[in-house]
Amino acid sequence: MKTATRQHLRANLLMLVAAMIWGSAFVAQRLSLDSIGPFLFTGLRFLLGAFVVLIVWSVARRRRKQAGADDAPASLVPSRASTLWRDGALLGLLVAVSISCQQIGLQYTKVANAGFISSLYVVIVPLIGVALRHQTGIGIWLGALLAAIGMYFLSVDEHFSILYGDWLQLAGSFVISAQVVLVSRFARRHEPLALALVQFVVCGVISLVVGLVVDPLRIEDIVRAAPTILYGGALSVGVAYTIQVVAQKDAAPAHAAVIFSMEGVFAALAGWLVLGETLATRALLGCALMLAGLIVCQVMPMWTARREVSSDSAEPA
Repeated sequence: MKTATRQHLRANLLMLVAAMIWGSAFVAQRLSLDSIGPFLFTGLRFLLGAFVVLIVWSVARRRRKQAGADDAPASLVPSRASTLWRDGALLGLLVAVSISCQQIGLQYTKVANAGFISSLYVVIVPLIGVALRHQTGIGIWLGALLAAIGMYFLSVDEHFSILYGDWLQLAGSFVISAQVVLVSRFARRHEPLALALVQFVVCGVISLVVGLVVDPLRIEDIVRAAPTILYGGALSVGVAYTIQVVAQKDAAPAHAAVIFSMEGVFAALAGWLVLGETLATRALLGCALMLAGLIVCQVMPMWTARREVSSDSAEPA
């Protein structure tokens, strides 16, 4: 029991770190639009992220070999390599579509609208879980509701309207919801770093090929966008997405979605620190509601489980 509790706590902390990185990387993602096309940016940063994961994976394999462990993890055995590539390719395709929708949509909508709509996966994931007959407790639903309301107050003002870019953000939110659900399933089948590597390579190649066709290719633009590519690739992709794959081995998809929704809070904080954007009282209320949603998601299931245990122990033999 204690081991399981430590695993869940570790997964929660890792997912919170990933949300922090993704939120801060939103600033880099927004600034990149001033220098480079959306597909080229996505392709280059995901291939850079794949390179980072490849380095980490190589070091991990070398350490296993020095420790005398089996140098061929189950997910890399030839008979299962095709399954790894199939699952990783599907995740990579979903990420490529969702990130591209987000990048393109940012050109046709407000940042506030994009921040809210993109984070609707915190509500969509539990709905997908219900369709797949996952057990989703009241704590997850209440936490998701508070997080969604908080994201609304954080990102949307009284003049919210449906723009062309909003529909792209909504489409990306549905796609990334499917990715979150599938990561929880696939991460239990394969070595996490191997799965992340395939996912990033596929996403990077797809986006780069599309970018070479539709986006202007100028070396000076790539050089000007280099800082955002480095930040978005090394941290947002190489570190945060890898953390997602590793952490979701010990977390339910709906639970993970609530924690990842904190990305919006960290994005707002990064915008204030880096871009000088201020948080109004309405936005601060949104941050508080999202924090409340995270706490409810964590505490309520444990409180319910303890109450059930106490009730069972109180029953006469």
